[in-house]
Amino acid sequence: MKHIPIYLKVLLTAILIVLLVKTFAFTSCTIPSTGMENSLYQGEKILVNKWSYGLRLPFTSAHFFSKRAERGDIVLFNNPNPADKEAPIFSRELFISRCVGIPGDTLMLNRELIVTGKRSLSPDSKQLYAYPYELEDSLQSVLSQLGIQDNPLVGYSKGHHVRSFSHYEAYLLRQKLGTGCKLNLLHENDSADIHPLVIPSRGKAVKVYPWNMTLLCNTILHHENRRATIKNDTLWVDGRPVSDYVFQKDYYWMASNNPVNLSDSRLFGLVPHDHLIGKACRIWYSSREGRFFQYVQ
Repeated sequence: MKHIPIYLKVLLTAILIVLLVKTFAFTSCTIPSTGMENSLYQGEKILVNKWSYGLRLPFTSAHFFSKRAERGDIVLFNNPNPADKEAPIFSRELFISRCVGIPGDTLMLNRELIVTGKRSLSPDSKQLYAYPYELEDSLQSVLSQLGIQDNPLVGYSKGHHVRSFSHYEAYLLRQKLGTGCKLNLLHENDSADIHPLVIPSRGKAVKVYPWNMTLLCNTILHHENRRATIKNDTLWVDGRPVSDYVFQKDYYWMASNNPVNLSDSRLFGLVPHDHLIGKACRIWYSSREGRFFQYVQ
């Protein structure tokens, strides 16, 4: 039997290394839409670190050395609400979004939108906020850092500037500006329809309210694998009414950079940890100048 030529050994070794890296360390994906601009542009190709949230073995959804995603991560994950609910998690469509709510977080939500065929709530409706004029320079700097676009000055009110922000944008600004942030709703009564949504955390009870009932019902039914339904404005789980529910998994709220784009948790609901694949880390192809191997933010 003849020896295998050296060039063939090199080729086979290279192929094996690439397969191992792609399977266990990094994968690549193409940005399919404009939803993540200006962080990622449609058509760009990125590397995803598959160790960011623990190792997920091929053809399974099990994580080893599991770690939670962090607020602000741009995450690659499997569709949590596919048309075929019986499809294995690893075979489902790939989505990419920014993590804005981690297990245990509370998001302030308003405005109803369709989620999994029923009504749910959105953190992204715009409202008017007022802030002291002397905060203008700091605010402009933070807006640029966060990539928040299309927020022109819309007016003045009693020595204050007025701009339009979503609740999430206002949250980000307050986090960045810290104690010096005096960003307030222009009309305080606008907050009357704002409700808190607790992001479920494994082993923790989440109280059921009218504004989170449908979202929790869908999550329990499709991801906790329990019988859940809503009867007469009450959540029923496994045949009995409940006022709270202890979740068995960690969940995340994912959002697009562009609030007009609905390819995020407003559409497909909460994302379980076992759907996470990895964190976007580097751009390896872009038609835009100066973006090659740029770090994803």
